[in-house]
Amino acid sequence: MVPSALFGILFGLFLLSGIRIVFEYKRALKFRFGKYIKILKPGFRWIIPIVETVQIVDIRVITINILSQEVMTKDNVPCSIDGVVFFRINDPEKAVLEVEEYNYAIAQLSQAALRDVCGKVELDTILSKREEMGDNIKDNVEEETRVWGIEIVGMKIKDIQLPENMKRMMAGQAEAERSRRSQIILALAEEQAAGKLLEAGKLIDQSPSAIKLRLYQTLSDIAAEKNSTIIFPFPEEALPKK
Repeated sequence: MVPSALFGILFGLFLLSGIRIVFEYKRALKFRFGKYIKILKPGFRWIIPIVETVQIVDIRVITINILSQEVMTKDNVPCSIDGVVFFRINDPEKAVLEVEEYNYAIAQLSQAALRDVCGKVELDTILSKREEMGDNIKDNVEEETRVWGIEIVGMKIKDIQLPENMKRMMAGQAEAERSRRSQIILALAEEQAAGKLLEAGKLIDQSPSAIKLRLYQTLSDIAAEKNSTIIFPFPEEALPKK
């Protein structure tokens, strides 16, 4: 009885050790004596203990930070650029069997592509077209990862660090540009004001009554001050009449 009970316990443990639960967002690659057999889909699965093993692959979008890279731009400006890459495994079989460590491989490819793409353009292009630069890097990386069954979902440039002297130069340039725009706006305002004064002068010249109305308005403004004394250098009759 004792050996039979012990055998039953051991057999039960053997069965339990082969149980695998595969989550919906993962896939399990089954190997038998090291040879790939098939992909186990989500749900309750059982494998033969010792004989079979599984390797779990996450098929959700995965994020990898691209370490800061020293880049010399086309106009010979040194800068440090970092970013982030998003990818998804479309074919778990290829991702496991075709490349040793896909996370590390994608990180290395992204760093190389970032240096290559940003080194071919000027600094102004990198600063003003980050989205376009990210798309170019994404395309370069995806050319390599496509054969691994991996899709590059997106690539973003996060930060661009410039030398201190370049930061001061750009700040001075921005200040000069703001000053230039301010002077242009002021000149346009003076031009418009001069045009309106010219139109008003022509209107007054064409209508002597307008001169009197303007005179009365001026007198009204002056009379608002209680301590003001108004002296006419000439009688009102001297004004031109219509």
